[in-house]
Amino acid sequence: MPTELILGGARSGKSRLAERRALDHGGPVTVIATAEAGDAEMAARIARHRADRPEHWHTIEAPTALADTLQDAARANGCVIVDCLTLWLSNLLMQDAAELRAPHVANALPDWQREHAALLASLPELPGLTILVANEVGLGLVPDSPLGRLFRDEAGRLNQSVAAVCDRVTFVAAGLPLTLKAPPA
Repeated sequence: MPTELILGGARSGKSRLAERRALDHGGPVTVIATAEAGDAEMAARIARHRADRPEHWHTIEAPTALADTLQDAARANGCVIVDCLTLWLSNLLMQDAAELRAPHVANALPDWQREHAALLASLPELPGLTILVANEVGLGLVPDSPLGRLFRDEAGRLNQSVAAVCDRVTFVAAGLPLTLKAPPA
């Protein structure tokens, strides 16, 4: 069924667009939230996102096991929003923290590699509408730490690989959506 990747910078309007698309869909909506409240500021952000969503939407918190959670949540008449892939990546990189001390090679990130592959395999098979939200982090400064550069590089690879399997890709800047990829008419 249809999949859409919505990309943009911080506070660009990505989540709001995803929510609008879900409302337009008209079916039941499940939000898979990948954020973890590690501090008071993040807890406040999570609470603000929850308050902005309709109360009848179902929310599942899944900081790491995204493919399995998507497979369980997707329904033929429903819509699933994943908000967001970038935090999911961060969670998995931190889970792989011991391996991050090793040279930065692909096999040094086993949890990330496994989960990334599982997500890509599951997306084309999901019933209903799936909307994935992700940050475009490659437009800014080059991070000054090896971990920051690894995160930026993996986020770029993630966005490219997910965009390749999605039917629609939209970039949002200043609340304005720009279609990068659309299904054939």
